[in-house]
Amino acid sequence: MSKPTDNPADPFKKALAEATKVMADDSELSVSYTVDPAGLSGDSMRLPQVSRRMTREEVLLARGTADALALRHKFHDDAVHAKYAPQGEMARDLYEAMETARCEAMGARHMPGTASNIDVKIRNEAIRRGYDQMKSSTEAPLAAAAGYLVRQMATGRPLPEGAANVAELWRGYIEAEAGETLGDLEEKIADQAEFARFARQIITDLGYGDQLGDDPDQPDEDQEDQAEEDAEEQQDPDSSGEDDSDDEQADADAEQAQEQQQDESQAQVSMDEMAEDELSEETEMPDGEAPLDPPPPPPASEADPDYKVFLDTHDEEIAAEDLAEPAELERLRAYLDQQLEPLKGAVSRLANKLQRRLQAQQNRSWEFDLEEGILDAGRLARVVANPTTPLSFKREKDTEFRDTVVTLLLDNSGSMRGRPISIAAICADVLARTLERCNVKVEILGFTTRAWKGGMAREAWLNEGRPQQPGRLNDLRHIIYKGADVPWRRAHPNLGLMMKEGLLKENIDGEALEWAHRRMVGRPEARKILMVISDGAPVDDSTLSVNPANFLEKHLRDVIAMVEKKKQVELLAIGIGHDVTRYYDRAVTITDVEQLAGAMTEQLAALFDSDPRARARVMGIKKAS
Repeated sequence: MSKPTDNPADPFKKALAEATKVMADDSELSVSYTVDPAGLSGDSMRLPQVSRRMTREEVLLARGTADALALRHKFHDDAVHAKYAPQGEMARDLYEAMETARCEAMGARHMPGTASNIDVKIRNEAIRRGYDQMKSSTEAPLAAAAGYLVRQMATGRPLPEGAANVAELWRGYIEAEAGETLGDLEEKIADQAEFARFARQIITDLGYGDQLGDDPDQPDEDQEDQAEEDAEEQQDPDSSGEDDSDDEQADADAEQAQEQQQDESQAQVSMDEMAEDELSEETEMPDGEAPLDPPPPPPASEADPDYKVFLDTHDEEIAAEDLAEPAELERLRAYLDQQLEPLKGAVSRLANKLQRRLQAQQNRSWEFDLEEGILDAGRLARVVANPTTPLSFKREKDTEFRDTVVTLLLDNSGSMRGRPISIAAICADVLARTLERCNVKVEILGFTTRAWKGGMAREAWLNEGRPQQPGRLNDLRHIIYKGADVPWRRAHPNLGLMMKEGLLKENIDGEALEWAHRRMVGRPEARKILMVISDGAPVDDSTLSVNPANFLEKHLRDVIAMVEKKKQVELLAIGIGHDVTRYYDRAVTITDVEQLAGAMTEQLAALFDSDPRARARVMGIKKAS
């Protein structure tokens, strides 16, 4: 008999994994549940994590994601896909979106129950990316809209919230440019190769035909024509004197070009020799002479000198009050206060626990059993019991207390929209008021980007001809909600800004963490604690589409390693709905606001405990050595 499990979600996860294997028609498929992005890699499938609470949203999202990935595994051929894949970025995005729609539509035909499950996945992704808030086609991605429209035409189903908005923003343009081609959709959808040619035609209709590259069905015919021409030339090499003259002219041009290249090479060698002579003279300059060459620019990241930023001209560091009018901040703050109402009792409990950890109020102590000082009345009983016992005195002394400052760094990305950003704002509110009550200075920072899909940095990259691996390709927005020296009563309304529609976009965690660390290092306090409140891995579509897939995640890990190596700042983290311990050693996870008032109060307080054994006992982590 199998050993019973303590996790109530395990039976569901096991049943979903087996159903997914059957749907994918692959009994060897490996199905796992992880906080990493869902996806397929060979015979391995990653599905969204399902917690012990098994909320309706978690269950539906897991089922929808499993169905979508199983259908792609069943109906998709990687070799055919690669054969017809375009070269340009926009064309490739359109091609991928339409192929995904084809696989899901095929599933809806064979297994109609999958359609409603996949609708949940699409709705979740669309809302997470802010598609429901977009007002014009300039904000909305064309590739996503094309994929949604293909799926709608193939299945006849209405599109979910968010996806429908993006599709409508582009529907008129797509139907005007590619409507005639789309009429053949029903005939093409069952055959992946036919559909790939169909998708390439739509890409041409939409104006991106220059990004398709060579026609994959054409090379064989070209080779045959070339072979026939070669055969004819071998049979009649002197058929035309005109050809001979052309060949002689071509040879003469080639010789002239070669001579010119040799002259240029000799000139370059001479210049290189002159440069070496000048360099040797510079090395013999007397002390105090300034070098002729300017110093190289500092690296974009102290943690990783190889980390690149394409353009930082449009990055901004801005105060929260500069992003909204005072009246709007008050309105948004009132909305946040409504959600904070049930947690008033948590502030007092958390304050008592943090007060003991940080020792921020009690900064004096007593020395006892002295021969002089203030009479210790608590020890007079010893003198009464034994008159020969000398009187005991005590004296007040200063303790070695390290002043403390805490920075709260909040993820303001689009994936935090809704419940997660409310939890993050409430966490910041509770912690800031509590720490200030303990006489600990608190700074609250946020990070996001100024635009979706790259902003001005991406425009500049496109204008420069799309150089390879440009590095970070978006405009940063770092927000100061509360400075460390600003009283809480003055910064109180600023946290409401996180409720503002349109604020939350992409998240580039590594640079934000490095920014917060630089601010803390310059502070005069002896103890510095930096707490990150986030929902998982860094994501910026513009950057990741033209750089290695782990570009931002690697930088985040490098920054964390640098912070921990320098030991100037203690680094902690709270994961909102996601486990962030794969990045941060000292971290807890919150999945609901109510947890702050219960057991999570103890865990949050334990994060500030400097004793690793005590922290391990409270947080239930591996025992410290």
